[in-house]
Order: sequence, then structure tokens, then C-alpha cells
Amino acid sequence: MTQEDTSQYLYRFFHPIQVRYIETDQQGHVFFGHYLTYFDVALTEYLKAIDYSYNKFLEAGIDFFYVESLCQYRDRAFFDEILHVHARVGKIGNSSFTFEFSIFESASQRFIANGHIVAVAVDQSTSRPTPVHDGFRQAVELFEGTDANSS
Repeated sequence: MTQEDTSQYLYRFFHPIQVRYIETDQQGHVFFGHYLTYFDVALTEYLKAIDYSYNKFLEAGIDFFYVESLCQYRDRAFFDEILHVHARVGKIGNSSFTFEFSIFESASQRFIANGHIVAVAVDQSTSRPTPVHDGFRQAVELFEGTDANSS
């Protein structure tokens, strides 16, 4: 675990999620599989925040597939807690891009989980890998204030 994994201040974006009762298990805390859903929700909201929603990918003739996901569990989250799911694009390659996440409980700032999702840009008609659209790179650079090509 690096300092980056534990610092919510390294993210420019977060999406709040309130834990629903149905997301908890018999042990009384969030069932582990729900954290990937929280990542996906934050990813979708992040794309809207950078003004490059999923529809813009589709308009460019590009889709993307998730090819890898990882979640590291640091603490437990419980029913009715508000979680801040922080998201950012950590790396953009030729045809792949990596979203990074950290989750903190809002009131206590407890570090709950972190992880990533790797996606591959694919041509809509062939489902074959294709270069990441320049519009997406530019949107990430503008929002994050970094050079997406050097990530």
C-alpha cells in the first residue's frame, strides 16, 4: 500500500454512496462483491464529471470492456454509512486505460478499500482493440491537470 492509496486528497473526484441494508451480509458489513459495484458507479459518474460520458465513447465508434479488476479491503463498511468513492484515471495506454479508486467512510474518514479497473477500448463493430480516443485523453488531461500520454 502506497501513500497514494490512502490519501483521498490525491483525487479530484468522489461520488457518495449510502450503504443499503441489502448490501450487507450476515456479518453485518458490506458484502465484498459490492465494492466492485461501487467502483463502477463512481467510474460512470467520473466520466460524466469530466464531460466524457459513456455515450461519447459510443459516438466515436468505440466501446470498452473491463479486462481486470482488483479490490483491496482495508476496513469494514456498515449499513447506512455514507461512503466517498474516489475515482481517477491513473494511466492511459494505447488501447487500455486504468481507473483507480479509494473508498473512505465520510464521517470518520476511515479508509475502507482501494483498487482499480482496467478497460480496453474496442471498435464497436469488430470488438477488437482500438486506440483510445483523443477526446477521452484530452478530457482526462483537462480534468486531472496531467498529461494522459505520460501516465
